[in-house]
Amino acid sequence: MHGEPPAAASPWSPLHLRLHRTLLLLPELLPPGERLLLAVSGGQDSMAMTGLLLDLRRLHHWQLHLWHGDHGWRPEASSQARELAAWARQQQLPLELATPDRALASEAEAREWRYHCLQHQALRLGCRRVATGHTASDRAETMLLHLARGTHLRGLASLRRLRPSSGTVQIARPLLGLMRQETERFCADRGLPVWPDSSNTDPRFSRNRIRHQVLPVLEELHPGASRRMNALAERLEHGQALQSELLALSIAALSEPDSPRTLRRAALAGLSAATQRAVLHHWIERETGSGPLSSQLERLRQRLPPERGAGSLDLAEGWRLVWGRATLTLERSVSRTDPASASTLHTTPH
Repeated sequence: MHGEPPAAASPWSPLHLRLHRTLLLLPELLPPGERLLLAVSGGQDSMAMTGLLLDLRRLHHWQLHLWHGDHGWRPEASSQARELAAWARQQQLPLELATPDRALASEAEAREWRYHCLQHQALRLGCRRVATGHTASDRAETMLLHLARGTHLRGLASLRRLRPSSGTVQIARPLLGLMRQETERFCADRGLPVWPDSSNTDPRFSRNRIRHQVLPVLEELHPGASRRMNALAERLEHGQALQSELLALSIAALSEPDSPRTLRRAALAGLSAATQRAVLHHWIERETGSGPLSSQLERLRQRLPPERGAGSLDLAEGWRLVWGRATLTLERSVSRTDPASASTLHTTPH
């Protein structure tokens, strides 16, 4: 494949070229020849993604499968799903329609249901990538929401281009380089059908208020603000990847031979406070699947000097961190720890 379309290509837009070049630079995003599952809501972003990938399919040799979820929240949703299914048949694209077997009470619950269904369908079809239509505009909104709520730097770098889902399945976001205005224009120019979601204007949802009230003000004050926030999130994502790799090397150097769940206490205590926090958080999250609370980390860090004696800390999901004079070791309890006592710190007199 090359950076320019072949002479016999169908109408080729700047968005086709940008996405094609992105995929050449990042082949792991949507690997050539893969079977892909596309999450299609019917809105402009997911329809633009479907149209772009459908046009680029002959260059990248994918097999495309569509999935659509009807939450049952809107009276027009069922008819829109049928129209989407009819369009997919015209394009000779297989489509799975899903509805929940119970009422979904919140956006968070609906999101969990969608990703559970997508994971199940991806495994059933043998897809290693689930593609969603998130754009740079979505990433700017997410950054503002996380910033307002209070977040670690990792939260500001959320909506990564590629993130693990479960097992071999990963969530891919190929449109993170595009703005929502561009997907709208692409759908209009290509004559792609779009089924708007009326809930996207409901001010009860905090994201909608960010989208319709906050971002327009920021764009008026500083045109291009959303693009710059997206670029910042991209840089933070790259920084997080670098930090993770460096922390993994640090943990390997601090670990006891053939024992990744045991660190040398004196060596760890000799690092700066910020490095101690980063190493401990990364190590505990990697080994247990759940990161410690900030308050737990700080109490633990204060106990690190070997002269402070032995002790232990109850963590989430039945894990416990135990330390003696020379080492810190992660152990799995026989019974799962009660979440209410998961921050208990135990010390041994010395």
